[in-house]
Amino acid sequence: MALEEYKRKRNFSKTPEPEGRVAEKKRDARFFCVQKHLASHLHYDFRLEHNGVLLSWAVPKGPSLDPKIKRLAMHVEDHPVDYGDFEGVIPEGYGAGIVMLWDRGTWTPETDDVDAALKKGDLKFKLDGYKLKGSWVLVRTGGRYSGSRGGDPNRTWLLIKHRDDWSGDLDITEFAPRSVKCDGDFEDILGGDAPAIWKSHRPAAGGDAGAMFAQIIERAAKLKSARTAATPRAAQAPRGKAKPAAASAKSAGPAANRAKNPKKK
Repeated sequence: MALEEYKRKRNFSKTPEPEGRVAEKKRDARFFCVQKHLASHLHYDFRLEHNGVLLSWAVPKGPSLDPKIKRLAMHVEDHPVDYGDFEGVIPEGYGAGIVMLWDRGTWTPETDDVDAALKKGDLKFKLDGYKLKGSWVLVRTGGRYSGSRGGDPNRTWLLIKHRDDWSGDLDITEFAPRSVKCDGDFEDILGGDAPAIWKSHRPAAGGDAGAMFAQIIERAAKLKSARTAATPRAAQAPRGKAKPAAASAKSAGPAANRAKNPKKK
């Protein structure tokens, strides 16, 4: 089963992540997304739709538009296609932390046989997202992470941007850091969710990620307090998820729209 590992790692009575299933109907365009994930470490989850699931790689430093920079990309378990719209707080367990939908769009393979390219360890493709565009390649490689801790020796890949009109030395993760779904940052996502994670299930207790999480908790608390103070008492109601999903390109927000062509000022 393609999603067996994904389901084994999660308790769906506690996590808001979609349980999902392998998609049966093939769509005209292949979906891709990048989710910015603050857990024990900040990283970016790069996902490509293929054969009814999202093939997934964890990219610690995030994608780079500079062809000279090769980003480590660790292959992880397949995710359901429904996961591509997920944004929110994982309160505990595997992946506990805050997930932001940082980019999304469609991808086109630059090969006739994706499965053969994956097996070979050399997948070339084009992206058409809000922030990431143009030609890219995922290349499987060796290295110190390969096969560590008894894992799969084929886990280690590199994500590399090809030189084209969409490449450059701009740091896209700093230039366009916000969500393409709610146009918010981590504190906006956390501030709209149940606050239990703030006190009892902090996924990052030390180091840079822990310090970042502490700052986000403080900002989220201020946002939540300001919203409560600005809302008439009679109109206040228990909060559920973060903000309502706004899936259109118009709702992607100024930062994301500017990033559609990062080479232009």
